[in-house]
Amino acid sequence: MSGGEGIVARRVLVTGADGFLGRSLLATLAQQGTLEALVAVDVREVPPDRQLMGVTYRQLDVRDSRIAETIADHAIDTVVHLASIVTPGKDSNRAFEHSVDVGGTRNVLDASVANGVRHIVVSSSGAAYGYHADNPAWITESQPLRGNPVFAYADHKRQVEEMLADYRERHPSLAQTVLRIGTILGERVDNQITALFEKKRLIAIRGSASPFVFIWDEDVTGAIAHALGGAPPGCYNLAGDGALGIHEIASRLGKSAVDWPAGVLKAALAVGSALGVSRYGPEQLDFLRYRPVLLNTALKERFGYLPRKTSSEAFDAFVAARARLGRPVTAAS
Repeated sequence: MSGGEGIVARRVLVTGADGFLGRSLLATLAQQGTLEALVAVDVREVPPDRQLMGVTYRQLDVRDSRIAETIADHAIDTVVHLASIVTPGKDSNRAFEHSVDVGGTRNVLDASVANGVRHIVVSSSGAAYGYHADNPAWITESQPLRGNPVFAYADHKRQVEEMLADYRERHPSLAQTVLRIGTILGERVDNQITALFEKKRLIAIRGSASPFVFIWDEDVTGAIAHALGGAPPGCYNLAGDGALGIHEIASRLGKSAVDWPAGVLKAALAVGSALGVSRYGPEQLDFLRYRPVLLNTALKERFGYLPRKTSSEAFDAFVAARARLGRPVTAAS
């Protein structure tokens, strides 16, 4: 794991710049106004009415060789690599997702090395640790990254991190900050986890505590901006303090959590998936019961970033935001 002095970014390129995190990061960096260059790269074309003053926009796939030209043209010293497929579309497939997540990252790394980039910040995930029965109660950065072959996202994040470790050995001049992000909540966040909270009854698995660690979306962009300001490079779990169990979450939502025996739930998921009435199959059982619980000590003590919201505060802020938006998740609303 890297350490020592960080690198203050002057000329930054962001991949996945029109995604949820990318837009938030661009707004933060543009508002700070301290960079000499800020280049936003995304596979989608950003409409002119959403383009920010002081940001150069380029429509490029992260697998495109022209990434290297863009880095060279703008004399980029720091890359923030956010491009990734988190929630695949209906027409997606594993080979395509691998080509973007793993192949795209390799392309960005090669382009960065070839053009003298000094620092790359990568959005990884706690999913890289994998969903395993023998996960410790709290996972630190010293734990092995095992992923899960049945979960494309977790498997690809593991492969990306193995690639990053290889590049740290072979290309030490390219400093790396790798953020292993917990479950993101925010005022307008929708993901697989928030979908679980919208159910009338929450799912709990008998004998599996598997609490949630949350990170507020503004803390994700805050941590990335902190990395660009010269924080020590390295691999860090990015999560708020503490964790919330599913029964505590259900209580805060005014809902019940039904304790399912693992075997019964697995069978139910298999039937639902076979009938096409559930997007989740039996392989999702481990996703529900062996969730990695991220400890953020290194984030605070070595990286020097203190999340503004704890897991508990992030969850409460998410519930309040949904109520304000007219999309309440509580049973009473």
